[in-house]
Amino acid sequence: MNTRKSSNQITLGLGAVLALVGLILTFVNQMNWFWFMAGAWLGLLVWQPTHWVLVSYSIISVYPVLRVISISLRPTANLLSRSLAIIPPNATFESYVVLFLEEEFLLWIWNSFSITMVVASVGVIVASTGAYAFSRWRFPGRRPALIFLLTTQMIPAGMLIIPIFVIVAQLQLTNNIIGLMLAYIATAIPFSIWILKGYYDTIPPDLEEAAMVDGCNRLESFWRIILPLSTPALSIVFLFNFLGSWSEFIVAKVILQANSTQTWPLGFNEMIGTFSTDWGKYAAGSVIVTIPVLLLFLWQSRYLISGLTLGSVKG
Repeated sequence: MNTRKSSNQITLGLGAVLALVGLILTFVNQMNWFWFMAGAWLGLLVWQPTHWVLVSYSIISVYPVLRVISISLRPTANLLSRSLAIIPPNATFESYVVLFLEEEFLLWIWNSFSITMVVASVGVIVASTGAYAFSRWRFPGRRPALIFLLTTQMIPAGMLIIPIFVIVAQLQLTNNIIGLMLAYIATAIPFSIWILKGYYDTIPPDLEEAAMVDGCNRLESFWRIILPLSTPALSIVFLFNFLGSWSEFIVAKVILQANSTQTWPLGFNEMIGTFSTDWGKYAAGSVIVTIPVLLLFLWQSRYLISGLTLGSVKG
């Protein structure tokens, strides 16, 4: 069996090498990049079909992003070009410069970042303590409360706009980023509690009891034992809260109207003209607002799988 498997692997490897060598020779003779890439593609398909599928899917996913970057680098005169080149001819950073000079882009980013960081941080703090109570204590109304929190996540966001606006208006927080923060926090906490509650259930209570035997009280055992062990889940909750409020548009459009309080989605909406739109400037802004999310995702990617799966086996 092992001998047959080794023979198949050798055959696939030789086929991949021959395909690649043949296409390289074609490339050398004709100096055509298409044939070179086709050879590399065919060799990978013969040698590792699974890797070929993954690489193909990655390219399909990344290509739209590369197109946005390409549009942001185009000169103004070539914005409507149909060229598929990733780096356009006469590439320039003019759109980025114009974005900062002609628009209040820094203000939009600052408002969005302030709102997002407060929402993500407060959501983690409130959800971590609330989920701990649901996980460790059996009190009257515990199960109905959990079901109620889960039910709130089933309501479409559009149905919540009117009641959210009424509450914010009664608090006199319209055109105030604090009002938007409260709206985001109220919608982020239920889902965060469910994630953390499931994760806390996987942590043995014996660890807390051992800490309390050594002299810790309940709060100290939560701070010293539970929170450090829950770092993956806390990171995932922070990431979800960040993503949910960073690019949200509908609720922000209803609550914030003044130019001084606009977030970047509202600012981008104002950049879209009735008859014409500077797509180069729009694409440049899209590239910049993607960077914080990308950095945060890369920083917390090691916690992504463990944070989502460890709490999924208990409820």
